[in-house]
Amino acid sequence: MQLTVKDVAKLLNISEKTVYRMIQRSEIPVHRIGEQFRFDRIDLMEWATAKRINVSADLFKVPADTGEAPPLISDALTTGGIFYRLDGKDKEGALRSLVQVVSLPSDVDRGFLLNHLIAREGLASTGIGEGLAIPHVRNPAVFPAEQTVMALGFLEHPVDFGAPDGKPVYALFLLFSPSIRLHLKLLSQLSFLLNRAEVKAILARQASREDILGAIRHVEGELVAQEPPVSGVGL
Repeated sequence: MQLTVKDVAKLLNISEKTVYRMIQRSEIPVHRIGEQFRFDRIDLMEWATAKRINVSADLFKVPADTGEAPPLISDALTTGGIFYRLDGKDKEGALRSLVQVVSLPSDVDRGFLLNHLIAREGLASTGIGEGLAIPHVRNPAVFPAEQTVMALGFLEHPVDFGAPDGKPVYALFLLFSPSIRLHLKLLSQLSFLLNRAEVKAILARQASREDILGAIRHVEGELVAQEPPVSGVGL
């Protein structure tokens, strides 16, 4: 869904003039259509996640909501897997190593998937800072999944992903979702988790699968308790 300058100003709780200044300084992802500016909802969410910017919950509202139950990061990671000491001397090599090991349906063409991930990186880096990246295809519909899948891969050697803080990436979260709604929801949850000191610490020391999932489930308990019930068109 395309957003207007007015929409973005409301979502970021800033003035429209500030949004225009950000556009002029190339500080926010935007598309120009004729004489108008339009913002892609997913691009904006990814940008806000990378910049650690708090946004309105309305950003996650998608029309024609199917009523899908929101996933949990811990469940998605259990499905996709957590992997250690992955090879890769550069961004493409790191992505290739993770694509080779992630648990995916047998009919998924891993080479095709890798090409899409590399193309996505060409548009904008998925590095979000502090040694972390969240590679994914730009449109979830390209690889329709029956369930949400996330894999976490730790690299043998950190790789430059062009992250905002300039730090090389040591851990990749690879994300697949059945719909845009769940894609946005999962990004929201992941952003919440990665802002927690205990989660960042356990990732930095590349703890065991059990310890990582345990820490995530602990924080998820707080997230679920804070979230209002969903009805009709919602998160």
